[in-house]
Amino acid sequence: MLARQGLTSNAAMLRRLPEVRRTATLVATARALEVAAVDDALDLFAVLMTSKLLAAAERSSIKERLRSLPQLRQASITLAAAARALLEVADGGSGEVLDPAAAWSRLLVAVPRERLAAAVATVDELAPDADDDTDAATRAELVKRYATVRPFLAMLAEVVPFDATEAGRPVLVAVQGLAELAGRRRIRHEQFVAFVGAEVVGKVVIGSWRPLVFANPDLAEGAVDLRAYTLCVLEALHRGLRRRDVYAVGSARWGDPRARLLDGPAWEQARPRVLTALRLSDAAQPHLRDLADRLDTAYTGLAAKLAPSGQRPTDIPVRLEPGLDGRMRLHLARLDAVPEPASLVALRERVAAMLPRVDLPEVLLEVDAWTGYLGGFTHLAETGTRMDDLTVSMAAVLVAEGCNLGLAPVVKPGQPALTRDRLSHVAQNYLRSETLASANAQLIKAQAGIEVARLWGGGLVASVDGLRFVVPIRTLDAGPNPRYFGQRRGITWLNAINDQVAGIGAVVVTGTMRDSLHVLDVILNRDGGPAPELVATDTASYSDIVFGLFRLLGYQFSPRIADLPDQRLWRLTLPGTPAADYGPLNAVARHHLSYERIRTHWPDMLRVAGSLHTGTVTGYDLLRMLGRDGHPSPLGTAFAEYGRAAKTLHLLAMCDPDDETYRRTVHTQLTVQESRHRLARKIFHGQRGELRQRYRDGQEDQLGALGLVLNAAVLWNTRYTDAALAQLRADGYPVLAEDVARLSPLVDSHLNVHGRYAFTPPTGDGLRPLRDPAVAADDE
Repeated sequence: MLARQGLTSNAAMLRRLPEVRRTATLVATARALEVAAVDDALDLFAVLMTSKLLAAAERSSIKERLRSLPQLRQASITLAAAARALLEVADGGSGEVLDPAAAWSRLLVAVPRERLAAAVATVDELAPDADDDTDAATRAELVKRYATVRPFLAMLAEVVPFDATEAGRPVLVAVQGLAELAGRRRIRHEQFVAFVGAEVVGKVVIGSWRPLVFANPDLAEGAVDLRAYTLCVLEALHRGLRRRDVYAVGSARWGDPRARLLDGPAWEQARPRVLTALRLSDAAQPHLRDLADRLDTAYTGLAAKLAPSGQRPTDIPVRLEPGLDGRMRLHLARLDAVPEPASLVALRERVAAMLPRVDLPEVLLEVDAWTGYLGGFTHLAETGTRMDDLTVSMAAVLVAEGCNLGLAPVVKPGQPALTRDRLSHVAQNYLRSETLASANAQLIKAQAGIEVARLWGGGLVASVDGLRFVVPIRTLDAGPNPRYFGQRRGITWLNAINDQVAGIGAVVVTGTMRDSLHVLDVILNRDGGPAPELVATDTASYSDIVFGLFRLLGYQFSPRIADLPDQRLWRLTLPGTPAADYGPLNAVARHHLSYERIRTHWPDMLRVAGSLHTGTVTGYDLLRMLGRDGHPSPLGTAFAEYGRAAKTLHLLAMCDPDDETYRRTVHTQLTVQESRHRLARKIFHGQRGELRQRYRDGQEDQLGALGLVLNAAVLWNTRYTDAALAQLRADGYPVLAEDVARLSPLVDSHLNVHGRYAFTPPTGDGLRPLRDPAVAADDE
């Protein structure tokens, strides 16, 4: 808080602070700037490596391969003709010993010697060696980009406070030695090994880097190509940073997650409370025995519904079929849409026609009159006094940010609460992540208190999904993805809603990084509402480790998995017990979980879960550390084993042919979230719906404002829907509970977000008059 005040205040404001407060503010600001500078430098390094070096080198290597294809094709045709000639000689030999001279003469008739030699030379030059890895061509192109990295080599290790785990230590030593090597043109192999150490050479210069570093034909015998070595070390540093084997001390985004895990006395003090809250035990055996029993019950239950064959209807949605490799696969038919009865269609149309027409600013102020949520916005300096008409100013700022319009459309020079200076001051000092979360918590609570919302759900089911925004300006905090952003860059707003259609949390993700790295943080850092018991996501949001973390934290993780036949099903057999017989499912339950691997790492798994539960570490950092870019650590492997059991339970529940409730719950919740994203697009209409914030804090604040505006609009719709239903019941209209449960507060035909921005607080305590559905069409 002190740092943010220092960053947003001018010198005159800081000078007026008491000396102790001023000193604390300046120290906190300097420290925050130091952390931000390291984070930004490493963000820039990551962008440089991925976009300017690795991706560019890969594109160049692909172009080079494509350019050489005609030559390689022609040489292959020549060699095929030669091989065909030899085969004809062999086939015509009738089992006799072949005459080499005759075979050679036949070969030269088919292919002249000069042409054959040229074809062999072409293949030798263009075809990769069998020992080369798939990155050899890309790494060769990468070396050509040495000039891009040369300017910052001397400062890299000097300025950034790097440290490393034991696995990353050779990389760190290599990075620290780059500054001295950068000034040399070449160095002999013996001197190089003596300088950097044999361990560094063995663990950093690997695979296709070795011939590039030690056997470059353009250098003298025994010399080392220092350009290739430099790019080799930088690639290893980039990989180590992603895995957190190398990290920056004190960094917020590139620090060591291990240092933030509960340990020692802190863990001993928190452990009883954490284990009680998560319903876990210190001993792994009882927990794993219960997990094995759950798997057995799920397998045998589904097997009983699939067997015996011939006694089930032919239209059963679950079936076992052999794949192309002959192995059995579990197939699941698509869900059919639940038909909408005429009563539901009529009720939906009637309720929508009764909702009053309203402008977005009126929605924000009217909801504040019900809940007081705008009072959650406090000054950055925590001053006790509040400005006059602050709610009006806050509503204007929320419209400007939530609609992506900027301040110009909402400024009213004749009104003190709506002058540009006033709104700019309010945006800088009141709009921030903690005040947005405080205001949002009040809206979530108010939504849960409305009768119709309780018919939609109890707040215990949630979904997490991403909404993509193009960022057309130059910034580090946006990433490329042609599928979503074309030739430009963008970000993902990963947000969560519950089954009462209230947005309960969100994070901003650079580019389209895998949602699975962040979905846990969205749920653990909710703005309000009860902890959901079931969390639905799309296919891109899961991994085995994520399954394991969610289950250990007490959540039912339920992704909508698109490639079910390709998924493995796992069984857990306790030591000393025979493998269970699952009947027809034995053909797909082929894979066995390692009981011993989970049991061995159980204490550390509990400590990780406790650290996540208490908020001392983020899920994103942990997943980077545990997953290590597809090469999990031993603890990550244990979490993956545990998560495979959770994933198997999820898949078996999705395949239940007699009860579609679980499967439909997941699909329905994700469909509701898609409808909320459509409303978000309508509200965020300014500047073609593109996000133009240059820095991460600005992106988070603006999309946080959008989420708050969305929740206010949903709450307004929910309350008026509830009032419309009450009016219909009073008029004797047949309102069925099952129809009400399928209504949605995400309708928007009555909501105006364009052009009229009048900020007049509501008068009176009641609701607006509902429209008469019989004459509503005349208002169109």
